[in-house]
Amino acid sequence: MTRRRIAAVLLAAGLLVSLQPGPAQSATAKPTVVLVHGAWADASSWSEVIPRLHADGYTVAAVANPLRSLSGDAAYVRAYLESLTGPIVLVAHSYGGAVITNAATGNPNVKALVYVNAFAPDQGESATQLAGPDSALSVDPTTVFDFVPATLPPTPETDLYLKKSTVFASFATGLNAKDKALVAATQRPATLGALNEPSGVAAWRSIPSWYLLGTKDKIIPASAQRAMAQRAGSAVTEYPAGHLGLLSDARTVAQGIERAARGKR
Repeated sequence: MTRRRIAAVLLAAGLLVSLQPGPAQSATAKPTVVLVHGAWADASSWSEVIPRLHADGYTVAAVANPLRSLSGDAAYVRAYLESLTGPIVLVAHSYGGAVITNAATGNPNVKALVYVNAFAPDQGESATQLAGPDSALSVDPTTVFDFVPATLPPTPETDLYLKKSTVFASFATGLNAKDKALVAATQRPATLGALNEPSGVAAWRSIPSWYLLGTKDKIIPASAQRAMAQRAGSAVTEYPAGHLGLLSDARTVAQGIERAARGKR
């Protein structure tokens, strides 16, 4: 082979190498999955989901939701999202759904919203309003909540804790007694104001959404979830779980998140 032909072969090989996707160009790069917990919980509520996502190669962040006010909680999550680069799949459980509905608006990096037994409010709606009359929490609040401070009537700043009886009968159905007791003992309160604050502009109007709908949920009944998911145009997966399906059926939840990450409707 002549020097000229050798040079031509090397040049062609160099061009081919340069056209191969490098680490920053990979066509199979996975989005970052950001998980937002709901009321009466913390980021550890995703502890059964995170290892499954890690095993499939996803970068995951379970952020702290302050649970102080809807607008303030959304601003906090929005600031966190703005610290990330690249595509994001934003996932939320329960009240966290109202938070991501507000936090994702206008962020071009958020490619998918995933609601897990979660509120998906439209502008002007609150979580309490959307739970509907069939929710186990839509009763005399003194029968399902403990108030801190205990002064009645409560104010928007009053912290709400679930009574142990509420956790066992309605909130943590699908878990065994030991795990229910753990949920009751470790809950983080939400303020009354956060649960009743109207939503701003809904991110699901401009960002594709997926919905994991727990058909045995007593906190956000299936009918309420179904109505929100239908209105948002979400790709829906129904599964036979209670409100804490992210703990009792983490495999289904993780699979739903990964479908959203792949854009599979």
